[in-house]
This record gives sequence, C-alpha cells and structure tokens, in this order.
Amino acid sequence: MTLNSADFTLHDVARFPLVLAKGETSPGYAAQWEREMQALLAHGKAFVLVHPQARAEEAHEDRKRRGLWLKQNKQALGACCKAVISVEPDDVRRTALAAQSAMAEKAFGIPMRMAATLEQACADGLAIAG
Repeated sequence: MTLNSADFTLHDVARFPLVLAKGETSPGYAAQWEREMQALLAHGKAFVLVHPQARAEEAHEDRKRRGLWLKQNKQALGACCKAVISVEPDDVRRTALAAQSAMAEKAFGIPMRMAATLEQACADGLAIAG
C-alpha cells in the first residue's frame, strides 16, 4: 500500500518516513486524525511523527477521542511509529516539555523527543526511522 498525500489533511507525508503534523485542529478533527493514523498503520512501514510547532488547543471531545484511539491502538502504533519529535526553539520550554513528554512516553510506549529546530527534528527522525 502506498500513501496518497491527497488523503492527508492533518499530516504531511511527502517526506515519509517523516510525517509532519500540520498542527491545525478545529472542533471535530479527531475523525480525520483517526483516518490518517489508520492509513499510516495500514502502510505498515516505520515512521517518525514530527510536530513542527506547538499543538493548538483542541476541543475536549477531540482530545478524548484521540486518547481512546491511542489506547486501543497502542501496540500497532508502537510497531510503526518509532518516535514523536516536537520542535520547541525556547530552551526553557523545551526542557519543561521534555519532562511532560516522559509521562506520554510511559503511557503510549512511543519515544518522545524534543528538538530546537525543524531541521534537527527531521535529521533525528530520519536517524530513528532507519
């Protein structure tokens, strides 16, 4: 199965195995997010998810739906998603977010990393994805 960029509105898959989150969330986006994550899992190849910018606030229902999907698909996602890398240029915020990421890593079993720049995140992601 190949990934069709036209099927992805929340993620940029053009640089696969790097999958860049676009950070756009509007109420009700979780259904599209699930479809895109299912397509990535169905693709069956290792990838690294990169968040180039801070995530926008999301509606409670979307956060709840994503959390449930993540719990239900933890094992399958862990088999394909080799890491999640978030970009945060500010040293202090990056350190604080790294501490928070440790909890998410424990909960979902996917390595969570931080980078100061998108270039660093992409280089690290390519190294991790192999």
